[in-house]
Amino acid sequence: MTGGRNTFFAMMSRMKYIERWALMRNSVKENISEHSLETAIIAHSLAIIGNVRLGKNYNPEHISVLGIYHDCTEIITGDMPTPVKYNNDEICMAYKEIEAEAALRIINMLPDDMQEYYKCYFGGEEDSEALKLVKAADKLSALVKCIEEEKAGNKEFVCAKKSVMKSIENMQCEEADIFCKEFLGSYGKTLDEL
Repeated sequence: MTGGRNTFFAMMSRMKYIERWALMRNSVKENISEHSLETAIIAHSLAIIGNVRLGKNYNPEHISVLGIYHDCTEIITGDMPTPVKYNNDEICMAYKEIEAEAALRIINMLPDDMQEYYKCYFGGEEDSEALKLVKAADKLSALVKCIEEEKAGNKEFVCAKKSVMKSIENMQCEEADIFCKEFLGSYGKTLDEL
């Protein structure tokens, strides 16, 4: 991959080719483009929940855009399965370095005068509270996938669902807890029930 200036948006369009959940049988395939949109929508809602219900002062639109770009380095790295990525500290640290290098490559695909505007979405300096909401939204999107697969009769996602639910609980993110309590149940409904 040689890359070059002005190739950023063409590269972003390739998110649709990177499939998630590669080690599991899927009833419906999911790519990182689809996942990123869902994560952005959920992250936006978490920020609004934080502002309206918890008196926070989040920028929902900025947090939503963080959600859009949160996995785009996987265009270069591929989607490494969670059990592999977090198997041990050495693998996790090595993968973080690979992600940082991929982010730098992607940023360099923009013209110089635009790069500064995008750096914050690719591991630049960012508010840890905003990143926590995006991480929670990422997990919630994974949970939604598990619910959808389970609803389709796919037992492959039963353990993943339990694991994702536990990780959401362990995050101690009030916004995510509120989302789960008020909105998560509707993901199991049919179109007519909605």
